[in-house]
Amino acid sequence: MAKTNYESVIILTPVLSEKMLRDAVDSYRKLITGNGGELIHEENWGLTKMAYPIQKKTTGFYQIFEFEAEPDAEIVDKLELAYRRDEQVLRYLTIKLDKHAVVYNTRRRNGEFNKPKKAEAPAAELKVETKTAPAKNSNEEEE
Repeated sequence: MAKTNYESVIILTPVLSEKMLRDAVDSYRKLITGNGGELIHEENWGLTKMAYPIQKKTTGFYQIFEFEAEPDAEIVDKLELAYRRDEQVLRYLTIKLDKHAVVYNTRRRNGEFNKPKKAEAPAAELKVETKTAPAKNSNEEEE
């Protein structure tokens, strides 16, 4: 049976030390792999400003896990239960990826969207003709 792809995003509280952050992420990584999931990609966005305050905090550590598991496995339920129990997690979202999202994530990981834009050839300079009024002599004005 084909495996199902999932993506899980968590926002951890910004008051964590580097070691506490690594320990929390390691525990979720072990939870995914220990329950039959295969970690495809993991991404740390670091400390990022949130759109609105959560628990009077305006920033949080964003962590993304992309993994695949058997469709009948209860890995998502166990993972979300662990998120709910952890006071360090401000918000979480786990979604099931469709085939288009899987292709998009693969392309994003390969860097297809982050390539620098090629320098375009300089556009032909447009010649702008300006009309100027003929200069008046100071003698003509006096007459």
